[in-house]
Amino acid sequence: MTKKILIVEDERAIREMIALFLSQQHYDVLEAEDFQSAVNKLKEHPKLILLDWMLPGRSGIQLIQHLKKQEETSQIPIIMLTARSAEEDCITCLNAGADDYVTKPFSPKVLLARIEAVWRRAYEHNQKFIQIDDLLLDENAERIFYQQQEINLSGTEFKLLHFFMHHPEKVYSREQLLNCIWKDDLEIEERTVDSYVRRLRRNLEPYQCERYIQTVRGSGYRFSNHFGD
Repeated sequence: MTKKILIVEDERAIREMIALFLSQQHYDVLEAEDFQSAVNKLKEHPKLILLDWMLPGRSGIQLIQHLKKQEETSQIPIIMLTARSAEEDCITCLNAGADDYVTKPFSPKVLLARIEAVWRRAYEHNQKFIQIDDLLLDENAERIFYQQQEINLSGTEFKLLHFFMHHPEKVYSREQLLNCIWKDDLEIEERTVDSYVRRLRRNLEPYQCERYIQTVRGSGYRFSNHFGD
């Protein structure tokens, strides 16, 4: 997983100092100076956010509330980084959904230790990957990568690929795939499987991964990294 951190801090000197330090620790760093620029940076899928409380316009607490309302951002860990050091301020941030609270001024080494501790809690204990050659499926995030480049799939396409990668080298009929992917949806027909397989292959084709999904004539489909001539 790419260690991508978003720093939301309106004081440029502090933001650039943290960014330089974390880059030296091999983190991929994004920067934002206010609420709206932070929201825009969410499109780049940060895995952890360092967040100042006092921001121009809307506060860090309001940004936490915004993140928690969105399904795709609600699980991103947040570390508050603020000059407000009163006990009630810390409690306010933690109750809002922050995962940790660091007061300014701070030691970069202590900040790094806090980041790594939050990262371990959020990702390393429960992370689940399936990898076949250069194709990597992140089960927790429901994302698929080829050589660290993300492949965009619909939800159903992801489910289909997830099933295939969990069961390599086995042949599944269209009926079996319907029962496993679409379960009790009686309106779905067997030809729907063919349609989604075509879509999935089309999305994998730019990465030369479409050949993993093989048609077994008269039987169905198989996922395999063994290719015929």
